[in-house]
Amino acid sequence: MKPAQFEYVAPSTVAAAIEALVASNGEGKVLAGGQSLLPLLNFRMARPAVLVDLNGIEGLSYIEDRGDRIAIGALTRHRELEHSPLIASKLPVMSAAMRHVAHLAIRNRGTIGGSLSHADPAAELPMLATFYEARIAVQGPSGRRTIAPRDFFVDALTNCLEPEEIVVEVEFPLLKQDGWAFEEVARRFGDFALASIAVSVCRGPTGVAAARVAVMGVADTPRRLREAEDELVAIGLDDTTPDRFAEIVVSLVAPNDDLHASADYRKHLLAQLAKRALLAALAMKG
Repeated sequence: MKPAQFEYVAPSTVAAAIEALVASNGEGKVLAGGQSLLPLLNFRMARPAVLVDLNGIEGLSYIEDRGDRIAIGALTRHRELEHSPLIASKLPVMSAAMRHVAHLAIRNRGTIGGSLSHADPAAELPMLATFYEARIAVQGPSGRRTIAPRDFFVDALTNCLEPEEIVVEVEFPLLKQDGWAFEEVARRFGDFALASIAVSVCRGPTGVAAARVAVMGVADTPRRLREAEDELVAIGLDDTTPDRFAEIVVSLVAPNDDLHASADYRKHLLAQLAKRALLAALAMKG
C-alpha cells in the first residue's frame, strides 16, 4: 500500500519543526529515522496531515561525554551507538544491547529519539533508558523540559509527549558497577524480544552492595525492578543466589499472552535469563 496524502515539511531548526507541528493542529507527525513510522504510513495505520522531517536539522546527532553522564542527540543512529568506543567504555550495557536491535538496515537509519518516542515495550532503547534512569529532554512551544523514563513511557506504543513536542536529547547517567550483563531471547536474531533483562552489580565485603535490574518484553512498558535490586543486596551470595534472584524477578512481572508467546513461557524465559545475567555480572572482575 501507499501512504495517504500528506503535506511534507523539512525544517532546518528545532524551533521551525515545533512551529510546523503547532500549525498542524495536532495532525502532524515527526519523521526521524522512519523505521517505525513509514510502515505505519504505508499500511495507513497513521494518516498525518503534515509530516515534519527532522533530518535536515543540524546539531541533533552527537554522543558527548559530560563527566558523570553521556549525552546523546535525538537523531543519533543506532549504528553510531553500536560502534561508539565511548558508549562501549562508559555505557557497556547499551553497547551490548545495541547488537540485538533489529537488523543492520534498521540500525543504519533508526534514531534514539525515534525509538524512545515510539515506546515499543519490546524495544531495547526504551529499556536502556529505564535501566540507566535516563533524562529525556523534549522541546515544545513552552520551551524545554526533562522527563524521567517512568513518566515518559505511559503504555505500549504510548508516550507522554504533547502533540507539539519533540525529543531533542537523552542523558544517560554513568553507573558505578563491578559487573554487568544484558540477556535477550527472540525467535530469530533481530526479531522483537520475547524477554530481556539487564543487570549491573557493585560488590561489597559480604556480597552485592548495590544492583540495577531492568526488564522488557514482559509488560506494556519497560520496567526497572527496584524490589529485585533490594532483595539481591539482602540475600547475600551463595550457590542458591542465582535461582533465588530469578524467582524474585519472575514474581515481579505479569506478562500477557499474545501471538508470540504465552505469559508462562515469557516468565520461564525471563527466569533463565535472570540467572544467566546475574552469573555473568558476578563473574566480571570490575
